[in-house]
Amino acid sequence: MLQTPLSFTPLMAPREHADPLSFVFQGGLLLVSQGDLALPQPQQLAALGDWGGRTHPVGLWGERYCQATWCERDTPAPDGCEWRNLRGLFGEMDDGMLGVAGRAGQIAEWARTHRFCGACASPMALVGGERCFKCAACGMIAYPRISPAMMVLIRKGEQVLLALHTASPSKRFTPLAGFLEAGESIEEAVHREVFEEVGLRVHNLQYFSSQSWPFPHSLMIAFTADYLDGEIRINASEIAEARWFGPGDEWPEKVPHVSVSSILVDAHRPAR
Repeated sequence: MLQTPLSFTPLMAPREHADPLSFVFQGGLLLVSQGDLALPQPQQLAALGDWGGRTHPVGLWGERYCQATWCERDTPAPDGCEWRNLRGLFGEMDDGMLGVAGRAGQIAEWARTHRFCGACASPMALVGGERCFKCAACGMIAYPRISPAMMVLIRKGEQVLLALHTASPSKRFTPLAGFLEAGESIEEAVHREVFEEVGLRVHNLQYFSSQSWPFPHSLMIAFTADYLDGEIRINASEIAEARWFGPGDEWPEKVPHVSVSSILVDAHRPAR
């Protein structure tokens, strides 16, 4: 599953390091070497121009210091490098590197989008000792954005409910999911999303697991729940199809455990 390696330690303050790992982003694209997908070397970074003033500490991965930075859109890749979509590197890049890159990408995007205050448009400055920007003019502060999203697998006897979301890039049947609204608890969001998307009511919510999902800054919080009542009535603007899958049905194809979604489904997949 996409996650930060156990040997990783977050850092809020920059450090001097002779050989740092530099994660350079252009929107959702990561700069990597062509062929081996390694992070760029110092001479390749130098070709980007004055990027050093935009670096932010990410953490220590073992003994290696990790830093993140960003480039303006349409910045050409240096010779021997290419810009690659982070999601497209699943299965090609080392899992640990992907986990750190996911964290670095969120930090880089936060830094890029908070150069100026959203309230008065004055330049923002970093606050020492924490991951925070502050406006000297009006005092507004900005921490990295994290958008919590619920996910729930509904159980009905030996069956579970899976849905095909209209906006899903994978076009696979998955558990229901949705973002929290302002003022909601996670449990309230589960009940609301289930009713809005498929017209069902559930009970007996049980926490399953959580996962940072850096596309661009989500925190997925997964549950199981038991069916209470109602008939499937899909919200066509969000759900293309929803149905029950039981032991006698053909289930969605197994996929690598990149996200908590596939782990949640496989934990309930009938034994063959």
